[in-house]
Amino acid sequence: MAGLLTAPEPARAADGRYAADIRRTEYGIPHISAKDHGGLGYGYGYAFAQDNLCVMASWALTLRGERSRHFGAEAMSDDASDPIPNLASDVYHKSVHASGVLRRVLARPAPHGPSAELRALVDGYVAGFNRYLSDTGVDRLPDPACRGKEWVGPITATDAWMNLLDLGRLAGTSRLKEAVAGSGQAAAKAERVTAPGSNAFALGREATRGGHGMLLADPHFPWNGIRRFYQVHLTIPGVLDVSGGSLYGTPMVQIGHNASMAWTHTVSHAHRFTLYKLKLAPGQRTTYLVDGRPEPMGRQEVSVTVRGAAEPVTTTLFTSRYGPVLATGWTEEEAVALADANVANLRFADEWLAMGAARDVAALRRAQETYQGMPFVYTLATDVGGQAYFADASVVPHVTDEQAERCRAEDDPRMLILDGSTSACLWGKDADAIEPGVFGPAAQPRLVRADYVANANAGPWLTNPEAPLTDYPDIYGNVRTRLDLRTRVGLDMIARRLSGDDGLGAPGFTLETLQKTATGKRNLSAELLRPGLRALCRAKPVMKASDGTKVDVRRACATLAAWDGRARLGSRGAILWRELFLALNGPQRRPDGSLAPPTSWWKVPFDPERPLTTPRGLDTTHPVVQTALADTTRYFTTRDLPLTLTPGQAQRYGSVAVPGCTEAEGCFDRIRTGGPLGEEGRYPDVNTGSSFLMAVELTPAGPRTRTVLTYSLSANTASPHHADQTELFSRGGWVTERFTEAEIRAYPGLETTSLRNR
Repeated sequence: MAGLLTAPEPARAADGRYAADIRRTEYGIPHISAKDHGGLGYGYGYAFAQDNLCVMASWALTLRGERSRHFGAEAMSDDASDPIPNLASDVYHKSVHASGVLRRVLARPAPHGPSAELRALVDGYVAGFNRYLSDTGVDRLPDPACRGKEWVGPITATDAWMNLLDLGRLAGTSRLKEAVAGSGQAAAKAERVTAPGSNAFALGREATRGGHGMLLADPHFPWNGIRRFYQVHLTIPGVLDVSGGSLYGTPMVQIGHNASMAWTHTVSHAHRFTLYKLKLAPGQRTTYLVDGRPEPMGRQEVSVTVRGAAEPVTTTLFTSRYGPVLATGWTEEEAVALADANVANLRFADEWLAMGAARDVAALRRAQETYQGMPFVYTLATDVGGQAYFADASVVPHVTDEQAERCRAEDDPRMLILDGSTSACLWGKDADAIEPGVFGPAAQPRLVRADYVANANAGPWLTNPEAPLTDYPDIYGNVRTRLDLRTRVGLDMIARRLSGDDGLGAPGFTLETLQKTATGKRNLSAELLRPGLRALCRAKPVMKASDGTKVDVRRACATLAAWDGRARLGSRGAILWRELFLALNGPQRRPDGSLAPPTSWWKVPFDPERPLTTPRGLDTTHPVVQTALADTTRYFTTRDLPLTLTPGQAQRYGSVAVPGCTEAEGCFDRIRTGGPLGEEGRYPDVNTGSSFLMAVELTPAGPRTRTVLTYSLSANTASPHHADQTELFSRGGWVTERFTEAEIRAYPGLETTSLRNR
């Protein structure tokens, strides 16, 4: 069998055996049960390999730094969040291995290093994944993407741990791989990097009709690659019973619920790293000064095997007391080093395990204070008692406002660049922090309410507008700053539901109204701007394009006036509005042909005293408004594109039409496509957006849950579960979750696989 390597001896449970049951219900969703963590991991690894082995096999090459060997140095890596050339990717990942950071973390006892339960879970996961590969054989894999490929082989526990380590660094070092790897191509990325986004509501007893807690999870992660969610239900009787979304290659649930508590995450606004400007010793390019004393940089030689090359490519990397020295910004006088608070963090994996077992918000909070490991996300949670909880319990560099002001080496609002020439600018310490250099729980923004908390990747400030959060260091995010339209529409959706002004019946949330609210496909920019546009259209039926050409805009105006203002599959005019809105927000061409930055065309500017209702209105006297409408109209008409073009016609994921609109437009359940609208009236495939929608009502009788995995369970194009939930999402459907034993057994097509390791 081509490429099938000898499987490594699987890690053993305490009694020398692994055992698990995998039961699959609608859409192939696996319910995995075992008597211990090792067996649970074994069943999960096997089930995941059945659906997505090729994705993990490819990612293992990435984590080992072996992509250039198999696919060439110039080909792009398989990192859907940030693809870079294979050579740079390989240099970076090999440097992580060579640094010894994983070895050091694994040698530490819990909670600083992994617990015994987590180690057993990871070992079992690897053994289960490899069991499926061994049973099936590379030549008989069902996925044509890697069937028979010489690069497919067993994974190791090191691969699994490296995947977790890389996930922890997602908003920091692993998004700056090119700069770390010395390629010199990442100057634009050396800034405040963020991971993908999300929406979340945690509703308390005062916001729900039944008086129980309810939760909406709507993470916006990539639709391809290793950062997809896998839907799974994990059970160890009497120990763990948790269901939800689990990122590929991770053997625990990141967003989910148990019988009495539910939680989700959104990406935090806090910084994950700081840059340090190094002052180099005169005439010594690899020596820097701290408190006037020279410190030589560390050196790291990294060799990468490249397909077709006679010799490995060797790169020399440099390190400092702060972290790696970046390839960008290095002169004869100064250099820049990267200090990442998550560089050696695996605590979040145990934290997620403990959160999944927590029976209420108080227990979840204790878990977070024990491990203090959330790498880059806010946490929103609720429980059957109706307590709603928000916290930025994430890992944040300990840089106080005073220290940031005193140590800032450059005045750049995008990032913190501190003075590396003095030890007075090292990160500080908190007595309640699990590690030096990060803030402890007492400094973290937190809010507990009986009505609701919400977030759509804004700062903590208006988690609930009735109780603004302001008392936290600036490194966690700003206050009294303009909210993006997605955040505003989310808060407006809650307000209208609580008042009953949204047309969905009596005030207060039910599970059904939560679903309808979350997928209403509202477009806030249209709601705010169309009245002004209508007035302009009546006054100016002909407008000038950017090149001075006169354009009749009456048909475009009529289309936008008749549009339902939503981003449903059949919303006629939604794409015309998107292109107009993009034109309004893009750079403007001056008379000499040069580009000027975008200018504000809002009629009422932002007012921090009215953050939920400003800015608003269209300044129809602003010249860019007419130009944008004329240019957009001409783009459609000169290409014979219908002005009534709908999301269902313009947006696809594979063969499936996808509803939704973009974040910039003020869309809640947003999507993002892989590029601009083509001349044929189609965008490239959707690549990011609402990914694992989960609406949960926690009742004394048990959870009621509706879910939809937008891109479906399997990346295998030949699988029956490759697009089945995508089609469901397309038509606005949800899956009724089976959580209890009775619900699972009642599924008429139940398929059971009982595993025992050999």
